[in-house]
Amino acid sequence: MHEVIQIRLREAGKICYFSTGRLKFNAGEYVIVEQDRGIDYGQVISETETVLDTAIEKPLRKIIRKTNPWDHRQIDKNKKKARELMAVCERKVSERRLPMKIVEAEYSFDRSKITFYFTAEGRIDFRELVRELANIFKARIELKQIGVRDEAKLIGGYGPCGKELCCVKFLKDFEAVTIRMAKDQNLPLNPTKISGLCGRLMCCLGYEHKNYRELIKGLPKLGQEIKTEKGKGKVISLCPLKKSVMVAIGEGKQIEVKF
Repeated sequence: MHEVIQIRLREAGKICYFSTGRLKFNAGEYVIVEQDRGIDYGQVISETETVLDTAIEKPLRKIIRKTNPWDHRQIDKNKKKARELMAVCERKVSERRLPMKIVEAEYSFDRSKITFYFTAEGRIDFRELVRELANIFKARIELKQIGVRDEAKLIGGYGPCGKELCCVKFLKDFEAVTIRMAKDQNLPLNPTKISGLCGRLMCCLGYEHKNYRELIKGLPKLGQEIKTEKGKGKVISLCPLKKSVMVAIGEGKQIEVKF
């Protein structure tokens, strides 16, 4: 059994379980944690819970302590320094004419490691670039290729709903989103209406899809001819939430039929 708590690494990073080490933490607090080859910071986003060994992804790392004022000053300095690192990396990428776009730079809390996130159409041989950057910054360098959704998560922003992007706020992983989800919810198939800032279909299309799939069971399909109390007609739209369909019965007339 382990006493664990969920931590969101950095501002919009991965959400992981960490061992509390029997220390007490409250949701919203910032903490210093063990990470791969170094230490980093994150925010507590859950209450403490006790779980079985088999339910935890190994290795289970520990929370070192709560952050203090010095830690927050260090985090702010690292963020400012990261902008300088990014500018240098962009210049070196341009000099080497590498077909890649640097999206973000991240300093580990203890400044032992620098991670550069980039997008590219295909695989990039950046080994020489890594060696040059390591010589310049005197730190371990990691370059990570990411997709457009990861890019949106790193940069942040607000969706058409007016709220902060789901991928920034709470989503742990990206799940497949299909045009079928929009069709089942009777949404307009206009890319500008159903696409997020990343240019892909909005993640929220999947939130209620299962419910809509249940609601449309038993409803006729679009274009299907059905009998109504006013004669035969063709189904022109579905209203899953009302368990009804709109039917065109000729001469520009439409009626709603409930099921």
